[in-house]
Amino acid sequence: MKILVTGGAGFIGSHVVDTYLEAGHEVVIVDDLSTGKKENLNPKAKFYQMDILDDKVQQVLQDEKIQVVNHHAAQIKVKASLEDPYFDVKVNVLGSVLLLDLCRRSGVHKFIYASSGGAMYGEAADKPFTEEQKPRPFSVYGASKMTVESYADVFSQNFGMEYVVLRYANVYGPRQDALGEGGVVAIFTHGMLHGAELQIFGDGFNVRDYVYVKDVAKANLLALSYPKNDAFNIGTGQETTTNQLFDTLASLTGYSKQALRIVPRLGDLHRSVLNSAKAQQLLKWEPSYDLKAGLKETVEYYRKPR
Repeated sequence: MKILVTGGAGFIGSHVVDTYLEAGHEVVIVDDLSTGKKENLNPKAKFYQMDILDDKVQQVLQDEKIQVVNHHAAQIKVKASLEDPYFDVKVNVLGSVLLLDLCRRSGVHKFIYASSGGAMYGEAADKPFTEEQKPRPFSVYGASKMTVESYADVFSQNFGMEYVVLRYANVYGPRQDALGEGGVVAIFTHGMLHGAELQIFGDGFNVRDYVYVKDVAKANLLALSYPKNDAFNIGTGQETTTNQLFDTLASLTGYSKQALRIVPRLGDLHRSVLNSAKAQQLLKWEPSYDLKAGLKETVEYYRKPR
């Protein structure tokens, strides 16, 4: 297939590009490099440095005869979405709706959307979330993801465009940015390898579901051939506290310092875990990496000078 990946120079998007190319597909990347990096670009993909809000994206879709759009470009910071909700909506909602409309006008037959189970469902109770859980976003970022899912369904009902939504848990792995608020695995790993003082928000007993980026990329590959419109949780269902994550990475890196405990951040959930049984049954996806194996590969990536 001929596939356009928005955000294909980013952390997750670049792994999706690699996986598509390895499977024999042709890939075109649209990325404005505001957060993506040139070094993440696969040289076998054709690259357009362009914002998804640019009307010229339609020309790319038509000139390249794109069949599938995989949409990963986004504003991804929860705290930033609460501090500047308009910018989050502009990029994540308006940008996505514009892209959907350009896909419709250009004859794109399938839209794969990177959503967020971690941000969209809200605070988890005693069981991992299934796809039937009523969304209750705790942030503007989570609300924007929920909104775009609805728009994808509207475009499908009215214009026949196929879609698959992938609701990610907390994705980690090589190429994740260690700067800023996101990516606790990257932040911890980079800091530990450089002997930095590290911080944990709150008591460290908040729970997350960490899924390795290569497993996420595999879900995007399987979504290409899935014949129905649907949404899938992409997570491991395994509960890991921040304290457990810190201790595991400290063991892998040889880090001996204690973390400084600071006030929790605005918009942070206490517990977020996803049930991916539906993806296993229908998409034929399941994670290949347990947390320790994924963290080991991640640490080795950050050990290498760059």
